[in-house]
Amino acid sequence: MRRTHLVPLLALLTVVGLATPAAADQRAPSVRPLTVLSFNIHHAAGLDGVFDLDRLTTEIRHTRADVIGLQEVDRNYGERSGWTDEPAELARRLGMHVVYGANLDLEPPAPGRPRRQYGTAILSRYPILEWHNTLLPKARPEEEQRGLLEAVLNVRGLDVRAMTTHFQHDNAEARVLQANAVAAAVRSAAEPVVLTGDLNATPDTPEVRTLTAILADSHAEAGRGDGFTYPAEAPAARIDYVLTDALPVVSTVRPTEASDHRPTIAGLVVWGPRY
Repeated sequence: MRRTHLVPLLALLTVVGLATPAAADQRAPSVRPLTVLSFNIHHAAGLDGVFDLDRLTTEIRHTRADVIGLQEVDRNYGERSGWTDEPAELARRLGMHVVYGANLDLEPPAPGRPRRQYGTAILSRYPILEWHNTLLPKARPEEEQRGLLEAVLNVRGLDVRAMTTHFQHDNAEARVLQANAVAAAVRSAAEPVVLTGDLNATPDTPEVRTLTAILADSHAEAGRGDGFTYPAEAPAARIDYVLTDALPVVSTVRPTEASDHRPTIAGLVVWGPRY
């Protein structure tokens, strides 16, 4: 049974405004409100095809997210992103902690230069206690390497496990393998889980249902609007998610000029421990 079906009374009171977050912290220190963002940033290239980290930073800042899962993140990757260490630069500009999962790790362009990397990132307002990146299975050797990045956050005394991932875009068989691997990681987590990601699949597919069988789909439970995220200029499908075993309070999708995906934002109430 998902933890969303076992919501403490105080968490519900917080949601409806009968108890403030401060009062919730005083009466039950394990209850925490949390705003979570999932955003495929397309290496900071916007709808106009222009790399613009200023524009991306501004859009992320406006969400006021506490925890951010990013996909398609370059780290010294190449000319397309100005050889920028995007996770470090975003963390610096936003004043957040960051970890990075390099799913592609390529030789540097010249001796003494950093390695060229591409993958996912987690940014957090709260301290990151530990983290690791796990490479996910492929259905065919030639497919792009995908990964699951995990970080345990100390959210004002409560440990929360943030995860982010990006599934294969052109092969449902690979996505099913990847969903099974992510589901196994979720089941093994001791902390409340928040999973963000571009799953490249709609909610009715087997790969997404594998995850929504054990985690709540924040937009399905508390969404405003259709939740479509792709393509950003005229979205027709929901393929980007915030999944959780916390309590979804609200979920929205924002228009963007900074990427080819729209970001999805969820307000959650998290509590612990998980078991």
